[in-house]
Amino acid sequence: MTAKVLAERYEVQRQLGKQTGRQTLLARDLQTQKLVVIKQLFLGSDFEWQDLKLFEREAETLKVLSHPAIPRYLDYLEIDEPNSKGFALVQTYVKGKTLEEHLKAGRTFSETEVKELAKSLLAILNYLHKQNPPVIHRDIKPSNILLHSRSGNTVGQIYLVDFGSVQNQAAKFGGTITVVGTYGYMAPEQFGGRSVPASDLYGLGATLIYLVTGLHPTEMSQQDLKIKFADRASHLNPNLIDWLEWMTEPSLSKRLSSAKEAGRVLKNPRPIDKTPMSVQQQGSDIKLTKTSEFIEIIIPPQGVGFGLIALFAGWIPANLALLLPFIDNGAVYPVLNIISIIWLVTVVVMFLFALFRKLHFRIDRQQISYTSHLLGFRWNHSKPASRQDIRQLEIEQIRYKVSEITIEVGNQKYGLGGNQGLTESEIEWLSTELIQWLGLKIKRTLTDPKQNISI
Repeated sequence: MTAKVLAERYEVQRQLGKQTGRQTLLARDLQTQKLVVIKQLFLGSDFEWQDLKLFEREAETLKVLSHPAIPRYLDYLEIDEPNSKGFALVQTYVKGKTLEEHLKAGRTFSETEVKELAKSLLAILNYLHKQNPPVIHRDIKPSNILLHSRSGNTVGQIYLVDFGSVQNQAAKFGGTITVVGTYGYMAPEQFGGRSVPASDLYGLGATLIYLVTGLHPTEMSQQDLKIKFADRASHLNPNLIDWLEWMTEPSLSKRLSSAKEAGRVLKNPRPIDKTPMSVQQQGSDIKLTKTSEFIEIIIPPQGVGFGLIALFAGWIPANLALLLPFIDNGAVYPVLNIISIIWLVTVVVMFLFALFRKLHFRIDRQQISYTSHLLGFRWNHSKPASRQDIRQLEIEQIRYKVSEITIEVGNQKYGLGGNQGLTESEIEWLSTELIQWLGLKIKRTLTDPKQNISI
């Protein structure tokens, strides 16, 4: 079968990719005998002028760019065939697999490799953003980054490809809003049609988060548009986590503003404030301490209540039989004595718990733990579990006018609330703090005590 030849020069080898109205081919340049990539845009029923503008812009941008990590412009063709009409952009072929392909093949990236990737990509972005006018890629993501020639000491050669979404800051579309990018990697301002150099930093940060967590950014929870990934990257140095959070800050005014600045901070991290901050609600004895690394809630002893006093008071008249042998050498009733002793020991233990036991509830980057502390002794109130297994927070009504914060972790639940004597205002306060720190939403389950119906 004779291979197809475009423009009497490019012999098609195989198809690399295909989308509606587009396809990407691997071809051989019959003049140079080198492999090239041909991107085609067809004038079909799905054709839009916006697509042609972006296609032409990609070609014009590649013409003026000269960087070893960016494909080089070679040719621009008009396709005029009986069954297809359109345009083709010819560029140099870069051998390698995308980061997306590496991840799907099971490759993992160490912290050193992630930093090496970050430095190389920041150098490319710095080159693009220093053009006059600045060139903004607008679609930084794992499938647009190629990796080749991995060695024992380096992560490999890095290339940034697919400039189909590129924009220079002088380009306008007659006042229309152009939203281009990939959901999950697009900075919030891009949804409004605005792109600046810091928009590419957001895409890079989201890409690196994918590398260190193995999860697409849309698969992770968010709080105020912030990607909450730190619990899944606990193996990383806190400084790198802080840097990634800074790169993906939703607010432009708070995000790193340039590739040069991002590279400087990556090399010389900003100090992270690990000083614990204590938070206390007025009128509450509960102590809450939090940093970027952990949140801990200490619930003080509940104190002796009326029920416990009544239980102890009832022991005296009910157990005269235990006292009589010591008074008049009368008969001893062994069974009654054993029951009375057990009763007394139980009441004493309950008094100790009520007066001295503290509950420590703690979540850090690795795990969630719930321990009891009593007179120097410590034991698990609930079995420790991995923080990554936290599924949801819920305020659940367990009895009439008694609620509890329930945290689902895998197959078990942790309860904070009614059984520890917390008030409704304390439950609301603690739930708010946990929601903000974990970046999770909360579910509320209210039960109608008359009909036992969950709302």
